[in-house]
Amino acid sequence: MEDNTNSQNIAEYGSDTIRTLDWKEHIRRRPGMYIGKLGDGAHPEDGIYVLLKEVLDNAIDEYMMGFGKSIEVNIENGTVSVRDHGRGIPLDKVNDVASKMNTGAKYDSKAFKKSVGLNGVGIKAVNALSSDFFIESFREGESKASDFSCGNLITDSAISQSTGDNGTYVRFTPDGSIFKDYVYRAEFVETLLKNYTFLNSGLLIYFNGKKFHSKNGLVDLLNENITVEPLYPIIHLQGDDIEVVITHSNQYGEEYYSFVNGQHTTQGGTHLSAFRESLSRVIKEFYNKNFDYADIRSGIVAAISIKVEEPVFESQTKTKLGSKDMAPEGGISINKFIGDFLKKELDNYMHKHNETAEIMLKKILDSEKERKAIAGVTKLARERAKKANLHNRKLRDCRVHYNDLKGDRRDDSSLFITEGDSASGSITKSRNVETQAVFSLRGKPLNSFGLTRKVVYENEEFNLLQAALNIEDGIDNLRYNKVIIATDADVDGMHIRLLLITFFLQFFPDLIKKGHVYILQTPLFRVRNKKDTFYCYSEEERLDALKKIGVNPEITRFKGLGEISPDEFRHFIGKDIRLDPVSLRKDDLVKDLLEFYMGKNTMERQNFIIENLVIEEDVE
Repeated sequence: MEDNTNSQNIAEYGSDTIRTLDWKEHIRRRPGMYIGKLGDGAHPEDGIYVLLKEVLDNAIDEYMMGFGKSIEVNIENGTVSVRDHGRGIPLDKVNDVASKMNTGAKYDSKAFKKSVGLNGVGIKAVNALSSDFFIESFREGESKASDFSCGNLITDSAISQSTGDNGTYVRFTPDGSIFKDYVYRAEFVETLLKNYTFLNSGLLIYFNGKKFHSKNGLVDLLNENITVEPLYPIIHLQGDDIEVVITHSNQYGEEYYSFVNGQHTTQGGTHLSAFRESLSRVIKEFYNKNFDYADIRSGIVAAISIKVEEPVFESQTKTKLGSKDMAPEGGISINKFIGDFLKKELDNYMHKHNETAEIMLKKILDSEKERKAIAGVTKLARERAKKANLHNRKLRDCRVHYNDLKGDRRDDSSLFITEGDSASGSITKSRNVETQAVFSLRGKPLNSFGLTRKVVYENEEFNLLQAALNIEDGIDNLRYNKVIIATDADVDGMHIRLLLITFFLQFFPDLIKKGHVYILQTPLFRVRNKKDTFYCYSEEERLDALKKIGVNPEITRFKGLGEISPDEFRHFIGKDIRLDPVSLRKDDLVKDLLEFYMGKNTMERQNFIIENLVIEEDVE
């Protein structure tokens, strides 16, 4: 009998199946290639912020070239406008810059020697992914404007006389069919704008009328972000094409902020690797002692900004530098450039500032002493973690991990930390086994506030969790992008959340600072009838569901994760997952925060709870 399976089930493959997409259609079909993940604005790396950044980068490049001292940014009802006061796009090229791929002035290194935008793609991606896109250039008393929708030219105005200052004005509205229910969060926009001013001292940026300005460059950046008291005044070193700030604190881990040509390289790259290596070597040579690099860098908080000709990034979103040289053709390597700079400038600084050198030495010696004190414990702990057979006892692992994934999929790699067998079982049965892992807690974790790193190895739960995350030597080899605390929304569940957050803040603060820790939202109610089912995460959503369902609703209140069946759980940890990021603000000094919530000041906490108590009626 002839097998016709292939001819029946596989589409015909012929010449008419080969298609060539035009530029805007390709961007709209594959937006992740151009702006990374889409998102809805709940995360600072979501696509709507990348669109804003692509427009801002062009304005910043003008400032870096010496043209225009201020930039105005406005966001209202999801529509963004950016006005710079640079040279303005040549009027006969306005349409080309906005709608022809691989078109731009930055291929000419004389016009834009050390810019961020290099590929002639960014502004075109903004155009194609916006339902409305307007661009106008002002140049020497004349202007030219064009209107687009989803990359299609709608209105092409002729060159006309103008009294406007030289520069460029761009206004765009992200396409709601691509960016579902998006909202620009002011705190993320402000962080982005502040970074631009820290990296460009003297630049003025106005956001919805609010002024951002920096006089002290990266020193202001460190003061803005640091959530621990520095042990000594910030070391600030500057040279041609490089700026560095360094201090130490009494926190565990290492904390870095790295930039290339004004671009925040959140994933680091060759420049950050060179900086960490060179910094350790110079300090080790200064003290002429055989210090371990880990002891030198323990508790360090630092930032580096360099300017490179034609940098090579590992993606269009430019979060990781791949360049090895300062210039594309020959010249000095990035590693040597940074190493030579630190060897001269940091070594000179240390010799001139004896008090800082003494404080730094004490910090390194303290770190070395603690590491040696727990050396025996850590060896045993590693052996226990290996013998624990994590895959069967505590960790239901996924098949691929954070460092194995590329592009949008990196965002999906998650570890759910949950309590109890029933909740763990529901998530395990519901998860995506490719990218979602589950770690099961046994009871409440230890309150780790005020304890030393030794407890991480002595406590089985902490030891196995650290091993599962692979963060013993820092988060460079973190196995999951999202660490999701999934506990019941009752008193015990809240307490477990607090204990886990305390553990991360105490020993791995960079996990939280780099945006890896989240709280899983689960529905409080299920409202349904024979036809429709609504899962409600708040009282407001419950009331709205009741209006939609009308008569004869069945209302279920979920008391805990274990009550939610695996079939239902799939709705809550899939594409519609709701997560609350755990973040730190400038005013959140970690020591004071943990002292208040987890210290021995019981009466002070009790009074705070009484003064802020809100009693809600239970809903049956």
